Amino acid sequence: MPTDNRSFTVDDDVEVPVPAPGTVWTVGAVVLDEDGAAFAQKRSPHRRLFPDTWDIVGGHVEPGETLLDALAREIEEETGWRLRRVRRFLGTSTWTGEDGAGLRHEADYLVEVDGDLRDPDLEWSQHSAFGWFGPGGLERLKENRAPGEFLIHDLIARAVRDDPDRTGGM
Repeated sequence: MPTDNRSFTVDDDVEVPVPAPGTVWTVGAVVLDEDGAAFAQKRSPHRRLFPDTWDIVGGHVEPGETLLDALAREIEEETGWRLRRVRRFLGTSTWTGEDGAGLRHEADYLVEVDGDLRDPDLEWSQHSAFGWFGPGGLERLKENRAPGEFLIHDLIARAVRDDPDRTGGM
């Protein structure tokens, strides 16, 4: 159902956590193509957090922003695509980066977008590559990660495996 002043819809059963005051939150979007493969972008080797690793689209929630508004903003900033539909809540994770900024909570969503999925407008200063990952190619998502640090791999694997209608973002 459409939200008040948003240009995207949110399915009725989608959970949206409400961050407690003083907590730091990030959001992530898993975008599937028409074949059910998930989009990921490789972080540049010079990035402070998780350099040279695969990541989903997303980022920090700004002060005064809702999680879903941050999700829409991050998708557009990082790919040029526009959020059309939030299909499913994939869960939250809590992590601490190596940048000294402390504990973060992340809410991840399966989404549909508008735009040319074959030609994302990446932030090339932040990302060095992109790819589409189906069930047979998920091992690449573990590149440059230590054993047990497979959050992105596991998240995408779950989204690809559990997508009930296998519709993409076209």
